[in-house]
Amino acid sequence: MFPSPMLFEARRTLVAGAASHRLPTMFPWLEAAVDGGLMAYSTNFSDMYRRAAGFVDKILRGARPADLPVEQPTKFELVINLKTAKALGLTIPPSLLLRADHVLQ
Repeated sequence: MFPSPMLFEARRTLVAGAASHRLPTMFPWLEAAVDGGLMAYSTNFSDMYRRAAGFVDKILRGARPADLPVEQPTKFELVINLKTAKALGLTIPPSLLLRADHVLQ
């Protein structure tokens, strides 16, 4: 699923629809796992906002935006919802649970 503002706003409906059909889901928004999706893998927006502040500082000090490098996210988060996994009858491998940044009970 491609992350878009429209789909983000509809995430609860998407989660409910997937649950009603007993479909495992993986979303590009951490909030979807909190709302009941099975997993989410997303950029860490707090880190991106901190890095963006550095760009704002450079621009306010006179740097031309066109001269600044384009950066991509470097920090990502994996969230697993074990309650949803249990409802779907899925067992999440321990190796994946160890890699997760957040495991929701």
